[in-house]
Amino acid sequence: MTTSEGDNSPQAARLRLSRRGFLSGAAALTVAAALARPGRAFAQDAQFCASLGWTVWESGRHIVNGYQDAINRLGGTLTIADANYDVKKQADQIAAFVASKPAAIFITPADAAAIAPAVQAAVASGVPIFCGDSYVPNTTVTSTAMSNNFGLGAYGAQYIVDRLKGKGKVALVSLPSNESWDQRTLGAKSVFARYPDIQVVYEIAFALGGTTTPRQVVDNILTANAELDGIWCAWDGAASEGTLAIKAAGRDTFITGIDGGQQSFEYIQAGSPFALTMAQSFYEMAYMNAFYAHEVIAGRKAPRFVITPSYAVTQESLADIEIPDNYDQPGEAAKLGWVRAL
Repeated sequence: MTTSEGDNSPQAARLRLSRRGFLSGAAALTVAAALARPGRAFAQDAQFCASLGWTVWESGRHIVNGYQDAINRLGGTLTIADANYDVKKQADQIAAFVASKPAAIFITPADAAAIAPAVQAAVASGVPIFCGDSYVPNTTVTSTAMSNNFGLGAYGAQYIVDRLKGKGKVALVSLPSNESWDQRTLGAKSVFARYPDIQVVYEIAFALGGTTTPRQVVDNILTANAELDGIWCAWDGAASEGTLAIKAAGRDTFITGIDGGQQSFEYIQAGSPFALTMAQSFYEMAYMNAFYAHEVIAGRKAPRFVITPSYAVTQESLADIEIPDNYDQPGEAAKLGWVRAL
């Protein structure tokens, strides 16, 4: 049976979706196989260092697990340092790691622009540098594995528009401290700007490490706007705490986030105001960094950019399944029937 690109029948749509699902699952299984080639020579004695902008939250746990699992499987030793969102601390960590002359350095930046000088110096030292979750501006590192952040923001905004049928009042909670995370807000705005009957009535930029919590931010948004249909959030921390604020206020407002993880999935599965998260593959970002570090050590090439999978997770995605904690490991999302959104 064949279908044409212009065939919009339900049967053709199901077939096209089936093909996309098959291709996504096949690609994930191919990656999983590539990450563990038994006959591949890896650097067993190589020393690796990881300067992580944060290790808290589920995203941080998955990142740490991805690096550790990769090194345990592929070989070498790994030293991890947590900057805990402190820019100076992370810059000092990177400099100290360069001085130790490791085989490669892994970096997940909490503030990519601020640590750019430290990363530039690390690149100039000749040590291969691999970044996860965010690119570092004005640098040419060996490889970066990250999500399509602009697309993540745009996808969530389009979900809001579609659910509101193109008309309603929305608010934004942005996260501008990291240039990559700020791309999410730009993506969301690019969508909302196309719909004249969508009113962005409130926007607030959240500062990590500040005295105001995401819960307080959403409380303020709800207080300032008696009529509000949806809230777009740049990350799941705001969406999760915002869910509690919406329920406490007794408001008929839904909220979206970006990140993924067990807590977010639990809220969504339960039918709370938390309606959508764009679940990123933090584990795979880290694993890809370590895998390609081994490839470079062996004299093979590494891609300049790896765009890791993201999944649009709704209550429907989570129906009749246990909350997954390993969805971001290659091949696992396909087992859940999830199709890569970005």
